[in-house]
Amino acid sequence: MAEESAAAVLVARGLTKIYRMGEVDVVALRGIDLELYEGELVVLLGASGSGKSTLLNILGGLDGPTAGEVRWREHDLSIADDAALTSYRREHVGFVFQFYNLIPSLTARENVALVTEIADAPMEPSEALDLVGLGARMDHFPSQLSGGEQQRVAIARAVAKRPDLLLCDEPTGALDFATGRLVLDVIAQVNRELGTTTVLITHNAPIARMADRVVTMSDGLIKSDERNAAKVAPEALSW
Repeated sequence: MAEESAAAVLVARGLTKIYRMGEVDVVALRGIDLELYEGELVVLLGASGSGKSTLLNILGGLDGPTAGEVRWREHDLSIADDAALTSYRREHVGFVFQFYNLIPSLTARENVALVTEIADAPMEPSEALDLVGLGARMDHFPSQLSGGEQQRVAIARAVAKRPDLLLCDEPTGALDFATGRLVLDVIAQVNRELGTTTVLITHNAPIARMADRVVTMSDGLIKSDERNAAKVAPEALSW
């Protein structure tokens, strides 16, 4: 777990996001302050519509804030142009979403290779698939894999480029409980073994017990930011 005294690798200050919907302004974030520390696992907890995904997209360089600042180490992402944000995402960030977004006509190995072919110092696709327990299934197509296996391929694809930051948006949302717990175990393993700073979005409060730190959001605001006194292994979770 990251120490409070350690330098933050990602800092957000005063983040506001307003979407224009016709003649109506929809405020998704209302002045968010947040720090992420190297190697920690943070669960971002909150109901649907609380602003979790909007915040994650801004931290990952997929979207920009209406106001406020995001800094990745010495880089100010809030004023970065499209080319700089693309470079940030390619070099530093891995994404895992609720839906796996695998290409059906490619094998598991080939889906992972899509990322490794454009990364600077990636793992071999086979190494990434071994990491998530799918070494024996690497030549199978998505249609030949279960939902949990497809999500683990998606995690392998995200971590194969050795990202500094792994952002997971409801990664168990499309899975049953037992399969979801296996996927959470893989995410925890990646965080532990690779030291990847990891943020996991969920609306499912019991999942927060696996985190180093739990940030709770509501109505575009951070309501609490607390460290877990004792982390619980994913296999001990129930919801």
